[in-house]
Amino acid sequence: MKVIKIGGGCLNGSATISSIMDLLTTHGRGHVIVVSALHGVTDTLLNGMQLALTDESAIPHHINGLRDLHIQTADLLIPAGPYHTNTLERINDLLMRLERYYYGLNFTAECTPRIKDLIASVGERLCALLLSGAIQARGLKAFCRQPEEIGLVTDGKYGDATAHLKLTRRNFASKLKPHLADDTLAFIPGFYGVSKAGEITTFGRGGTDYAAAVVAAALNAELLEIWKDTQGFMSADPRMVPEATLIPTLSYAEAAELAYFGARILHPRTVEPVRGKQIPIAVKNTLDPDGPHSVIHSRSSRRPQVIKSVAHATEIGVLKVHASGVGARPGILAQVAGAVSEKGVNIKSVVTSQTCISLLLERSDMEMAQEGLKATRPRPYRRLEAVDHTALISIVGDGLLHRQGIAAQCFTAVAACGVNVEMISFGPSPAALYFLCREEDLTAAVTAIHSTFFGAPRCLLRSTAAQSGGTESG
Repeated sequence: MKVIKIGGGCLNGSATISSIMDLLTTHGRGHVIVVSALHGVTDTLLNGMQLALTDESAIPHHINGLRDLHIQTADLLIPAGPYHTNTLERINDLLMRLERYYYGLNFTAECTPRIKDLIASVGERLCALLLSGAIQARGLKAFCRQPEEIGLVTDGKYGDATAHLKLTRRNFASKLKPHLADDTLAFIPGFYGVSKAGEITTFGRGGTDYAAAVVAAALNAELLEIWKDTQGFMSADPRMVPEATLIPTLSYAEAAELAYFGARILHPRTVEPVRGKQIPIAVKNTLDPDGPHSVIHSRSSRRPQVIKSVAHATEIGVLKVHASGVGARPGILAQVAGAVSEKGVNIKSVVTSQTCISLLLERSDMEMAQEGLKATRPRPYRRLEAVDHTALISIVGDGLLHRQGIAAQCFTAVAACGVNVEMISFGPSPAALYFLCREEDLTAAVTAIHSTFFGAPRCLLRSTAAQSGGTESG
């Protein structure tokens, strides 16, 4: 038995969804299907919360927009008849509840983490109802179960929950497994679970990947398949490096580092639940499901070149906390990190020197992190410095830490293109090295590194790129 995760990018428009239904008809029987919301729906739900807080009269129109999207999709996927009627009834029931949530928001004038998770999870629930109804209308056996019905238990942390695998596994044994069969498709909404108290808690944006991994681990599945609109992990972003190639096999560590450092193929936490059970992950392209793809398992493939990929991330910032004697003052790092974390800001990485603590953050979190530090009394620093317009580049590969000359090759290639490296971290992970550069230098740096490790060296000179608007040279 497999667990198949279908992402929102594959649920974009009726024609695309129809092709997914065709694939499920031929590839989905006997398996569990974990689904994201239809493309764009989660953003619509979140935007609706702000709308509800400020304008009660806008709520009906907002709900009607969501209703129209799902009903129009149902009309095209499900012929008139009992399955169509039943599906629309269930969709309308859920949308009526959503409408009450929005009116409750307007009445209380407060958007709590609890209500935010409750509303954000509606998209996945609507999609699971829709797709299960569409499959039943094709004459296949299918059913839909909500996480609260089958006991997908979390630690109760709103917006960033972690699954309780032991309890979930026990619940699935009695509430889900007895209903699974070789000729049946089981649909489960992704993205969320429920706390021990029964409260809906989401796994964060992109968390359906993680939810699918939890389901796979709890059911001891043979394989976790991630259905996307791409073949899998590449040696670089092909939009930036056209000669980038598919990576056929990766280790759990390599996949996790690539996901964390910018390759948006998987949610960074996806490997956590399946690693312990040694369940492979296959990333498959819905346009070519039987074609080449990436497989993630316990061991990396042996290749002459230890580097698997050059990943990158933009919208990165560095908050520099300048203070005297940082390296010799016990507790200052904990104090700084605590002040930032209390604002709900995730610290991606920390690099320290004797006079400065550099925090790597999402650019959107920079202001909030500064507010947290400025409110600290007594202040543990002399000065704050915000550095934005930076990009992060990571080279990833098992054994990277133990292969001589990798870092030297990387930085020699970057320097040859006139790119200045602003911050380096090498050592926390045995499978990754990362550094920062100016965002305007990103294409030149990635191109230089990729060509050094994967082909004939070439360089996109920074000055030439700036003059030509990014056209390749050299």
